Amino acid sequence: MNWELVDFVKKIQGDKRFLSLDEAATKQGIVLKVLSFLGWDPFEIDEIYPEYTVGSRRVDFSLRHNNNNRVFIEVERVGKELEPHQETLLNFAAEEEVKIAILSNGLNWWFYLPSMKGNFQERRFHEADLARQSAEDLVQKFSDFLSKELVVSGLAFKNAETVYNLRQRDSLINESIPRAWNRLISEPEEWLVDLLAEATKKVCGHRPDNDLVAKFIANEIDVKSELSGVVKPRASQVAKPRKTSPVIEDYTGRSILSFSFKGTSYDARSWKDMLLKVCEIVYKSHRGSFEAVLTLAGRNRHYFTRNLAELLTPEKIAGTDIYVETNLSAMGVVALSNKILSLFGYNESDLTIEAK
Repeated sequence: MNWELVDFVKKIQGDKRFLSLDEAATKQGIVLKVLSFLGWDPFEIDEIYPEYTVGSRRVDFSLRHNNNNRVFIEVERVGKELEPHQETLLNFAAEEEVKIAILSNGLNWWFYLPSMKGNFQERRFHEADLARQSAEDLVQKFSDFLSKELVVSGLAFKNAETVYNLRQRDSLINESIPRAWNRLISEPEEWLVDLLAEATKKVCGHRPDNDLVAKFIANEIDVKSELSGVVKPRASQVAKPRKTSPVIEDYTGRSILSFSFKGTSYDARSWKDMLLKVCEIVYKSHRGSFEAVLTLAGRNRHYFTRNLAELLTPEKIAGTDIYVETNLSAMGVVALSNKILSLFGYNESDLTIEAK
C-alpha cells in the first residue's frame, strides 16, 4: 500500500481549503502531487509533459515513456462539472492512440479507455471520489491504473481492460437473465428436477421419485403463471428426469484438516479458514480481475461485496478492499470455493479436501 498517498488523500478529506482551489491550484496542489506519489516526476517533461498539443488539440498533462504518450489527463477546477469535457478529451486520446485518459477536477477522477466501444459512460471504467471514498480503497485503484511502474509495463492498461470487460459482461448478463428465466419456466430443464429432488432429501432424509418432482414443478409453474400472467408451459414440456445424479461428497458435521489446490497442500483450522485462503490464493494470481468475484451471489444474499452492511459475517480478503461472507456451512464453503475457482477457469478437481 502507498501510505504516503493514503495520508495525502486523508489530508484532502480533512482540509476544506481544497474545496476552493482554482484550476491552476488544482493541477499543482492535487493532480501533480498524486502523480508524484505514484512514481511520476513532475519536473521531468519526458515523464509529465504539460499542455501537450497536437495541431489545435491540447491536453493538460501527457504521461510519457520512451517518447510515447501513455496517459492523457485533463484537469478542471475543483467542483466543476466534468461531463461537458468528455468528448474533447476522448476524441484527442483516440486520435493519438493513447490507451488511458483521465478527466479530473481534483476531487473526482474519471478513468476512460478511449479506444473501446460504447458511449462515454461505457468507456469510463472507473470513478474515484477523493472527498468521500475510503483512502485505502482509492489508493489501491490509483496504483492499479496510474502508477508509473504499471503504466510503463502495460499492466495498468490490462487491469483497466479487465474491469471494462467485466462491466460489459455484467451488462450482457443483466440483459439476458430475464430472457433465460422466461425460457426456464416455459421449458424446465432436467437439472432442475435433480436439484429439487436432492434438496428434498436433505430436508427429510428421503429422495423423492423424479417423476413426482417433475409433476410438482409443472403444477407449481401453472399456479405461478396464473398469478403473474406468464405463459404456462404444457405438461409435455417438462423435461424427462435423469435416472442418476452425480455423487457429491457430504462434509456436513465434519471438521476440515487441510486442503490442496493444484497439488499444493494448505493447513486449515476451520471451513472459514479454508474459504479465506482460497480467496487469497486466487487473488494473488488474478489481481487485475479479482473483483469478478463480486458477481457471485445467491438468490437472496451477497457472497462478496465492498459494503460491510450487506453481509452477516464479513471478513476482508487480504490485499483487497473486498469482503467475503463467512457465515456458511461446510457445504456452503465448498460450493462457494468451487464457484470461485470456476470463475477463474480452474476445475473442481484442482481442489481436494481432507476432513474427518
